[in-house]
Amino acid sequence: MALTIAELVEQHSELSVAQLAEKAHCSEAEVVAHLPAHWACWLPREQLQWLMYDLPSWGPMTTIIQVAGSVFEIKDNFPNGKPGHGYYNLMDKQSHLHGHLKLDKIANIALVSEPLRGTESHCFQFFDEQGATIFKIYLGRDRKRVLLPEQVERFELLKQNMALTELENEL
Repeated sequence: MALTIAELVEQHSELSVAQLAEKAHCSEAEVVAHLPAHWACWLPREQLQWLMYDLPSWGPMTTIIQVAGSVFEIKDNFPNGKPGHGYYNLMDKQSHLHGHLKLDKIANIALVSEPLRGTESHCFQFFDEQGATIFKIYLGRDRKRVLLPEQVERFELLKQNMALTELENEL
C-alpha cells in the first residue's frame, strides 16, 4: 500500500521538500500543500511584485536554482530589479545575482519552514503552474551557520500575517 503525501511527510520529516516529492512521485508544490501549517503557508500571487521589491532589503540570503539534477547556489543579497520587456530584470550592481525573471510563469509562492538535515531552515519557494520549483531563496546565515535573527523574525511575521489573512478569508 502506497503512503499518502501527508503520511510521507509525517514519517520522513527529515527529508527536504524535493526529496519528499521524489519519493511521493508528485510536485514539490503538492508536498508543500501537505506540510503542517506551522511549516508552510502560501503568499497570494498578487503579492509577488511586492515581494520582489522587498527581498533586497532582507540582506544576504541564498538563492537556489536546480536544473537537471544540478544545484546552483548564489549567496548574496537578492538584487533590486524592475519590470521591463515582459521580465523582472535583476540589475543591482551590488549583487552577484543577475538575470531576468519571467514573473507571469510564477503561479504560487510558499513560505516554507522545515528542518533541513536537522537544521532550522526557512525559504521562499516559487512554483510554476505544474507545481515545479522555479527557484528558492533561503534565509541567510552568519559565519557560524546560525540563521540571521532579523530575517527569521521578518519571515515568521510574514507567515503569521498570511495565516491571519487566510483565516479572515474563511470567515
